[in-house]
Amino acid sequence: MKHPNGKSSTERRKAPRVSVVSDLVEPIVLRYAADDKPSKGARKEDAIPKHLRTQPAILTNLSQGGLALITFLAPPRTKCFKMTLTIPGLDHLPIEGRVVRVAKKGETFSVGIEFTKIAKKYQKAIQRMADDDADCNTRVSLGLPEACVPDCGFHYLCTKTQKAPHWPPKA
Repeated sequence: MKHPNGKSSTERRKAPRVSVVSDLVEPIVLRYAADDKPSKGARKEDAIPKHLRTQPAILTNLSQGGLALITFLAPPRTKCFKMTLTIPGLDHLPIEGRVVRVAKKGETFSVGIEFTKIAKKYQKAIQRMADDDADCNTRVSLGLPEACVPDCGFHYLCTKTQKAPHWPPKA
């Protein structure tokens, strides 16, 4: 199957994911911004109520094109929204996105969000995290003695047993 990224595979994603679920999950707080200028034809009931503008969530994967998470409340019913994402290694990341998938699982929701606006520098940082994680997985699978490298962009989220405690060096 040929995809927009030009590669043939069964993978439908446009960008590789950084998995943050291993032995642990990454808890985050989503801060949804209210729409200052509602889009033309926007319904009043789709506005984000004040009490839902901050939600706890669990980030399960991240790519330069979007993220997946688990929430305890349904995500906003709006075409597009702004949010701020803070995870180790990426602090107060302003994002605009749209919900592309919601699956209710018991009392939680599995939510897929596609980024509609994200600064190039953050896309590059996320891509570096994904690449560094993939490189580390390769070194671990080959049994190389130095699986953890000093300039790893994924270090702050890494939960591998091979993670070197001395990287990055303390200031």
